[in-house]
Amino acid sequence: MASGLDDRTTRVLRFVVEDYIATAEPVGSRTISKKMGQALSPATIRNIMADLEEAGFLSQPHTSAGRVPTGAGFRYYIDHLLSPQTLARGEMDQLHRAAGEGNGPADELVRQVSRLLSNLAH
Repeated sequence: MASGLDDRTTRVLRFVVEDYIATAEPVGSRTISKKMGQALSPATIRNIMADLEEAGFLSQPHTSAGRVPTGAGFRYYIDHLLSPQTLARGEMDQLHRAAGEGNGPADELVRQVSRLLSNLAH
C-alpha cells in the first residue's frame, strides 16, 4: 500500500496510467479487468475508478468514455509506483527534444512524450 490508497486501488491506478501511456486513449473497466486477469469484475473496477476520480487521480472525458489520469494521477504514479531507472544520455536527449518541440497543443505534447516514455520503458 502506498500513501493512503489500498493495494487494490493502487493496482487499478497503475493499470490505468500504464494503459493510457501506451495508448493515449481513455481506459475502460473491462480493459483493466482483462489486464488484471479478471481478478476484479468490471463493475468493481468501475467503482474503484469512480473513487479515484472523486479523489482527483482520474477524470472522465465523456460520460460513456473510460478514464484518463489527471496530473495528480500521474504524480502519484511517478512518486509511489514507478521504479526509478537511469536513462542513457541519448534517451534523455530524445526526451528533451520531444518536450522542447512543444509548440503545438498540450494534448499533442502529452501524446508525444507518453509515446517516447512508453518506448523507453519497453
